[in-house]
Amino acid sequence: MNTTGAIPAASTPERRPAGLAIRLAAMTYESVLLFGVIFMVAYAVLSLARWTYPMAGSQRAVLQAVLFCTSGLYFVYQWSRTGQTLAMKSWHLRLVDRAGRPPGIATAIARYVLAWHLVLPGVIWVALFGGNGPLDALVTVLGFAALLALALLDDQRRLLHDRLSATRIVRER
Repeated sequence: MNTTGAIPAASTPERRPAGLAIRLAAMTYESVLLFGVIFMVAYAVLSLARWTYPMAGSQRAVLQAVLFCTSGLYFVYQWSRTGQTLAMKSWHLRLVDRAGRPPGIATAIARYVLAWHLVLPGVIWVALFGGNGPLDALVTVLGFAALLALALLDDQRRLLHDRLSATRIVRER
């Protein structure tokens, strides 16, 4: 029994775990917003380096590394500063650590890197059996969905990268 009268953070209405549907909606909106950032950075890199298509393998690797780091900077900065990206603000979601605060920079970096496991089934499939665009896309989507569905087994609706980085997504309202 709680003798202090304080309500545990996990059970307060503003700190209840975010459901899978709203997280997926926020991810979709985040993708749309991030597309603009990625497009501008890619355009700048291609223009400044005077690269054209088809790109050499090393050029493609550099561009992918720049875009990976750009996305990482966006997420890490927002998560460690306020716990919210623009899409998360729109959907009234917040990333918090065990203490209910925005995660530190190291935790945000770990979460960002670990979150890439969601596309790992598709990457492995394409590396081993790729070449059929529609089938590759189907396997990627099914792998992503299967890894998202695992959150249904967790009482806080955490994904693997949330559990490993000791963070969770909560509803603000």
